[in-house]
Amino acid sequence: MLVKVGFVGTGWFTKTHASLLGKINGVEVTAFCGTSLDKAEKEARNFSNATGYTKIEEMLDKQKLEAVYICVPPHAHGPIEYALIERNIPFFVEKPIGLKDEPNEIVRKIEEKGLITSVGYHWRYKDITKRALSLLSDRQVGMALGYWMGDMPMVPWWRDVNKSGGQFIEQTTHIVDLLRFFCGEVKEVYAVYNNQIMEGKVEGTTVSDVGSVTMKLANGIIATISNTCILQNSSKVGLDIYSDEGVIELRNDLLRVMKGSRVEEYKEETNPYLAENKIFLDAVQSGDPSKILSNYQDALKTHRITVAANQSAISGQPIYLG
Repeated sequence: MLVKVGFVGTGWFTKTHASLLGKINGVEVTAFCGTSLDKAEKEARNFSNATGYTKIEEMLDKQKLEAVYICVPPHAHGPIEYALIERNIPFFVEKPIGLKDEPNEIVRKIEEKGLITSVGYHWRYKDITKRALSLLSDRQVGMALGYWMGDMPMVPWWRDVNKSGGQFIEQTTHIVDLLRFFCGEVKEVYAVYNNQIMEGKVEGTTVSDVGSVTMKLANGIIATISNTCILQNSSKVGLDIYSDEGVIELRNDLLRVMKGSRVEEYKEETNPYLAENKIFLDAVQSGDPSKILSNYQDALKTHRITVAANQSAISGQPIYLG
């Protein structure tokens, strides 16, 4: 079965996923939908049988697509997902899945249709993540510290809190998702944010540029995840887990395991983007989604934590998750 795939969005994530899909046997990229026809056609020209569109309804009416990738800014979610759900088309969506509470209704409709979905929490597909998860199986975790310390992406929508949701929703969601994947579900969130520097440096900045979020998990683990976008380039990004057996540090391409004076390091050897794509498309072909590590229903749990953090930062009060 040849899986014909379309894309909504024309940014970095679309380019990354489409390039990988072009190398997978049995997959053909045939459609791109963008905010302008020029952008969509530019991406389509990279493939021998692809067409550009500006409206998702037109793309879906004119193409017989087996799967669609949604790679758009947070504020653009909603109508795209509903169009695909209505037509029973499986979709892969890049994180975050929305800005606030919109995904609650989307997930209800997904479950009604029994639709196959996958969300781009690619850290779950890393070999070093699998190794860390295995190591944690016989350790008692007490706390975790997470980080996303970097620079501000210079695209206008990102610095507008009403379009991106801010750094904790748009970027640091990866670390929140890792915390859940390793340690379990969060039941209480307390956040402190501030607009410390970037508001005066970059016009139109309404997102907070520094923040820390402390969480209590259902199993008693305490975690704090901090982020900033005031730096000139990417710095510390990852999650440190503290247990009775020592410390496990996970970074983008490195796992460091410390026990007493002994330190072991493991480098990431695979491409997690390729892994998540293959697993999603295999699920579309077979009808079996069991190997997908983050479907929409699971990703919604991560999203609710990040939304609760934003709410706590505004109210100054802890938020309790049901």
